Amino acid sequence: MFEHDPDQATEPSDTLAVTERTRHRRLREQGGTSRAELDAILRAGFLCHLGVMVDGAPMVVPTVYGADGTTVYFHGSVASRSLVASPEATVCLTVTHVDGLVLARSVFEHGVNYRSAMIYGVPRAVTDPEEKLAGLRCLTEHVTPGQWDYARRPSRKELAATALLALSLDEASVKVRTGPPDDGDGPDAELGVWAGVLPLRQTWGALEADPALAEGIAAPAHLADRVDRPLG
Repeated sequence: MFEHDPDQATEPSDTLAVTERTRHRRLREQGGTSRAELDAILRAGFLCHLGVMVDGAPMVVPTVYGADGTTVYFHGSVASRSLVASPEATVCLTVTHVDGLVLARSVFEHGVNYRSAMIYGVPRAVTDPEEKLAGLRCLTEHVTPGQWDYARRPSRKELAATALLALSLDEASVKVRTGPPDDGDGPDAELGVWAGVLPLRQTWGALEADPALAEGIAAPAHLADRVDRPLG
């Protein structure tokens, strides 16, 4: 049986543990320790940035991920190289959603409404075929629910050629900023300058069929239903 078994995993605490790396030092009012907040941020996206050391130099790599509540799975050929060189090296995986620009009366008070998570830990390469298949299913269903049962699944050869890594969610930090500018009750409120929030909303667009698609093949419902729906 593979090393990480979701059915046997310990139920995670409702509160994120505070460590030296996850302790909020700046803008503490925007920090959170709720695992529900972490789960919501991870559910709302599918693209993360992975900070690793490769050949002695820092590298930040964008990649897709899937999370199951205790573990985040992600593609990671570059990180795999790093693991080979430094098997106990800690990585930092980040997910960020921008919800709007906060436009204040002064440039100093400008900001961004956002939701972000930073996850620290030593990733492990997923080598067990069963777990690798389960991890890829988690990732695929996270990115596009319904696609795993619709498309052809990976062959053994494809599984062997895929670098999949797993990172525990045990050490994570969450920050969220919402609301209007903070200078509405200060001296700058008398400037007569417009202030507020310029929201940023992302929606899925119309499906674009592969030009090589055979005639008569309609898009499945799980994809057609996402058109014009918001991301996250």
